[in-house]
Amino acid sequence: MQNSITDIRGIEVGQAEDVGALTGATVILCRKGAVAGVDVRGSAPGTRETDLLNPLNLVEKVHAIVLAGGSAYGLDAASGVMKYLEEQGVGFETGAGKVPIVPAAILFDLAIGRGDIRPDAAMGYRAAASAGKDRPAEGNFGAGCGATVGKILGARTAMKSGIGTASMEIGGGVIVAAIVAVNAFGDVIDPKTGSILAGARSTSLGPLKLGSDDYFADTLQLLKSQLGRTVLGFSSKANTVIGVVATNARLTKVKTNKVAAMAHDGLARVIRPAHTMLDGDTIFALATGEKSADVTTVGAFAAEVLAEACLRGVRAAKSAGGLPGLGE
Repeated sequence: MQNSITDIRGIEVGQAEDVGALTGATVILCRKGAVAGVDVRGSAPGTRETDLLNPLNLVEKVHAIVLAGGSAYGLDAASGVMKYLEEQGVGFETGAGKVPIVPAAILFDLAIGRGDIRPDAAMGYRAAASAGKDRPAEGNFGAGCGATVGKILGARTAMKSGIGTASMEIGGGVIVAAIVAVNAFGDVIDPKTGSILAGARSTSLGPLKLGSDDYFADTLQLLKSQLGRTVLGFSSKANTVIGVVATNARLTKVKTNKVAAMAHDGLARVIRPAHTMLDGDTIFALATGEKSADVTTVGAFAAEVLAEACLRGVRAAKSAGGLPGLGE
């Protein structure tokens, strides 16, 4: 166990990024296919191929999930992943050839780095071609390259965030894991103490130091104030937490969608507030079908590993784009 989503047999991760433009893409490959579900809780999502994950629809398995920056432009990265998988002979058999099934979700990172450079098909292809079983890099990599948190007072007082991964064995050889790019409007909270780890800073300039009582503005408290109500309409729309939870359990499409829904509880535990009108929070779920397990148990621990992956992504983030990160 590497405390990674790649602890699940059959799942690989590849990442590519442009560190100058501060954007990137993360690809979660399952070449043999995995039963998939999705749950969208944020009100500003950017997604591709999520309708087919509805249990009413035909396709049961996907071959990759793409997480990317670049706002809606970044959905183009999935085309590169399809091209790579087609070359590998991977896809849904149609009778006229194999079509790789590659859902995707994006986050908004155009306000940091360079907004005119976004993940494209070439970046998606590079990320897919680099995929393997090694533990993926956390922090400013892949879809986490341009991720930030705490933007109620604008981008200048935000903090750098990133991508993180985590896993756990929950008994009987069943593994539950997650990978997530944390680009939230709200603050990231340590659930053990209730204190803010990263979020909106009270100033972009002054001498305040991380750990001082007045370093953080506290987004939730601001929302109760006249200032918060005033700035909310002008707050950054550059948000969204996107991720994948996965298990080696044997689950139906209905149950996999339930796991995706339950996993969102993990976001609510560590992001305050979560699932806002300014976020497009989207979580996919994958089940590779090796072990027997109860869906309630899998979903409960999916929330746990997703919360842990969020914390790891934030703690690994290095300062970039003029914003401080905890990974320094």
